[in-house]
Amino acid sequence: MTELPLSADPAPLPVDRLRFAWPPGRPVPGSVAEERAHRRTRLAGTLRLLARLGYEEGVSGLVTARDPEFPDRFWANPFGLPFALVTPDDLVQVNGRGEVLAGRHHINQAAFAPHAEIHRARPDVVSVAHAHAVHGRALAAIGEPLLPLTQEACAFYEDHALVERYTGVAVDEGEARAVATALGPHKAAILRNHGTLTVGDSVDAAAWWLISLERCARIQLAASAAGAPLPIGHRDALATRERLGTDLVAWISYQPLWRELSGPAPAP
Repeated sequence: MTELPLSADPAPLPVDRLRFAWPPGRPVPGSVAEERAHRRTRLAGTLRLLARLGYEEGVSGLVTARDPEFPDRFWANPFGLPFALVTPDDLVQVNGRGEVLAGRHHINQAAFAPHAEIHRARPDVVSVAHAHAVHGRALAAIGEPLLPLTQEACAFYEDHALVERYTGVAVDEGEARAVATALGPHKAAILRNHGTLTVGDSVDAAAWWLISLERCARIQLAASAAGAPLPIGHRDALATRERLGTDLVAWISYQPLWRELSGPAPAP
């Protein structure tokens, strides 16, 4: 690498000579089949990433992705298959009642019930992610919402719900509908005594919100244990959310994790 003299003040490089580290841009599907393959690939990869992060707890946890051609059909991870082993070919396609339309395995019906209600209530949602990660469950156990303690937490400021009543394993449509109603238009929910759930307009966005929410919960618990946390003020928290709280920002934030998961970048 050429060393520049300390007194040198080189001209900035032209913007058109620069590119993002990864990827060149949000993919635009050429066909329904390509978009379906893309969503299935991202879904399987996300499950493997969640396993690597330690978000798996036995057979609990589910990530779903709406089919791009049939909006009332969804792809989901098979019941009982470890997240770390899931490939696109292992994914199961189900209808809104959880009945398997394609695939070789059962799905977790208890986990799918609230997903189905959320997908039904929110046509804008492509993916729903739910996990039993440690710090999200700890926050859920004390029934606290996420506070705007950090820049990242501000992405969830007044944009997440706290489902305040635990009613057991949710297989009843009424209980599942209550989760969807509590979520409303928000990007995330903390399920009392249960765990966390996030949504996005892509698998990448839903996955990033789940990961970010878990990290923010960890910071909140640590800060509360260490002393008296100092929340960011309402106006600044809202302004930060407007900058960092969109699904596009979530998608961008997820790309370094995806690059690490999928291997070296292609040659320029």
